[in-house]
Amino acid sequence: MILKKNIGYTESVVRVLIGSLIVVAGLYIDSYLGFIGLIPVISGAISFCPLYRFMNMTTMNPALEREN
Repeated sequence: MILKKNIGYTESVVRVLIGSLIVVAGLYIDSYLGFIGLIPVISGAISFCPLYRFMNMTTMNPALEREN
């Protein structure tokens, strides 16, 4: 399976920031919440969301889309 990018730059940055905040909050309150925060961090870092692929969605700008 080829992971074709389906998350735009802005959404990718937002996912990494929000995921990082969730990870820090999980570490601060000493719970497993931090592991849930890894999901948006990883999907933002690789610019691929499996749920978007399943729903055949993309937030990439077609003019700026880059090849893998």
